[in-house]
Amino acid sequence: MGQILCKLKVFKMQRVGGFRRKTRRKLSKNIRQKGKLSIRKFFQKFVDGDRVNLVAEPSHQKGMYFPRFHGKSGVIDGKQGSNYFVKIKDGGKSKRVLTHPVHLKKE
Repeated sequence: MGQILCKLKVFKMQRVGGFRRKTRRKLSKNIRQKGKLSIRKFFQKFVDGDRVNLVAEPSHQKGMYFPRFHGKSGVIDGKQGSNYFVKIKDGGKSKRVLTHPVHLKKE
């Protein structure tokens, strides 16, 4: 007796959009803040234990954290190259975010 083998294709849902999807208001500057990036902000230094705010600099995409963490506060937890680890709380969980100092602001 012949058996008919049926091959079922499993379709995976495609991810819609990219890293900056739905962030038009969140990652845009005020008209008065547009222009060249401050070198002082780019090369600012932090020490472990410093309290910082995550404030994205839209003109510099490298080292930017996931937009969900925009506006969160955290503590500097370490350094990797020129970037800093920031320990934040997200929904009751403790997370470490690696970000460039241009996206950080001292409290």
